[in-house]
This record gives sequence, C-alpha cells and structure tokens, in this order.
Amino acid sequence: MNYESAKKYFEKFLNDSFDISDEKISHKINHTYNVVENAKYLCEYLNLDKENIELALIIALLHDIGRFDQAKEMKTFREDITNFDHATIGVKLLFERGEIKNYVEDESYYPIIKKAIANHSKYILDEKDMTDKEILHCKIIRDADKIDSFRAKTVDDIYTMANITKEDIENSKVTEKVYNTFKEHKTIFSKDRQTGLDIWVSYIAFIYGLEFKGSYELINKKNYLNKLFNRFEYKVDSLTMNELKECAFEYLDNKLNQ
Repeated sequence: MNYESAKKYFEKFLNDSFDISDEKISHKINHTYNVVENAKYLCEYLNLDKENIELALIIALLHDIGRFDQAKEMKTFREDITNFDHATIGVKLLFERGEIKNYVEDESYYPIIKKAIANHSKYILDEKDMTDKEILHCKIIRDADKIDSFRAKTVDDIYTMANITKEDIENSKVTEKVYNTFKEHKTIFSKDRQTGLDIWVSYIAFIYGLEFKGSYELINKKNYLNKLFNRFEYKVDSLTMNELKECAFEYLDNKLNQ
C-alpha cells in the first residue's frame, strides 16, 4: 500500500476521464488534495504509525471519487436536488467495477476503505458492526473533509460549490427549522434547507460534526468561523446571523477548552 503510486493512478484517471480545466472538476481536485493534507495533519495529531498514515491518505485521495462523475453529468454538487449520492457512486466505481485494484493491491484493506468512503458524508456515523480501526478511519476522513469544506467556503466561488449566488445568500432568511437545529449544536439535513441562507448556514454547522480536538484547533488557527460568517453581507437577516455566530464561537471555545 503506497500513497504516491495511488496518486499517480488517480491523476491518470482524472486526465483520461475528465476535462480538468472545468471549474467544477478543478474545484474537486483541489478539494481532494487539501483533504489529503488534513488527513495527514490528523494522523500526526493522533500519532499514528506508517501503515495507518498511508491508509488514511489513500482514503482521502479516493473519498470523493464519485464527485467527478457527478460534476460531469449533473453540473452540480447539490445532492438534495439531483438524488445523486456521490459516496455510493464512489463505492460502486471502486468496488463493484474493480477500480480499487489500481490503487491498493492488498484486499485486506478493502473493508476499511469501503466503509470510510461510504460513510464520509453521512449525517451521523453509525459505528455498529465496525472495528476500532474502521471507526478511526471513518472519523479521520469525516473530519478531514469537513475541515476543507470550511477552507473552500471561505475562498471558492459559491455558485461552483453550491449552485447558489451571493444574492441568494444575502437576500434571504434563515428558516425556523435550520435556526433551531443550529442552536441545538447539530448539523443540518439537506432536505431541511429552504433558502440560500439556509444552505450557507448548513455549511457553517459542520462545526458541530467534528470528532477530534485537533480539528477544532486547526479551524481556530485558520480563523475559518470568522471568515465564513464575514464572507457575505446579510441584508435581510443580520441579527439572526449575529446570534448564530455567537452560538458557534461559544461551542468552539468549549471544545478547545475541554
């Protein structure tokens, strides 16, 4: 199992199958490699051995492999409006079509890789019937993915990421269900989002879905919460956003001080 050789095949897969100049494809390529870096950071934070580091990096490399077909076919990453589950598609590509053999030869690693990819975007991680090692790698990829979502949402084009515009966010309100879920320190179901601002708030609510203290420390170091809340001018619902900002920072402070 070797990350660098897996990376070479991944690059060949992308160049052979997709237009890497397409903004949605290039966005996901950039995301993938940032998630790899986040996984590496978490492995170092957890003081993992070489085997687990290589495994975590390969999972990170492959975690969003289903997103590229999604971008090519659907022209959006919004699964709430396309019924396209990128994690399921990724698992099918790797394990039903046999692509995983091009990345990892040792089949003993396949159950861990499969479970980590299948569960990386689930609302809640169901640890039932998982080994400790499977749970560990599911948690690493889930946190690594969410951390990069924070980075991406602070700098990348919002329409490329979510098929909504700056105006959609700035000129709408937070609906009651999304507001209450956020205040309860919970992540938000995609189906509960009704407005552009709901969608934006759901991204910030990823702060409530992290597993490791090291993840909170990195988000704090990068000042991601401030950058997210301050990215837009909330012309219709600024008071609510100020309240949610206070709620999120209080939660982050508690996590950092635990």
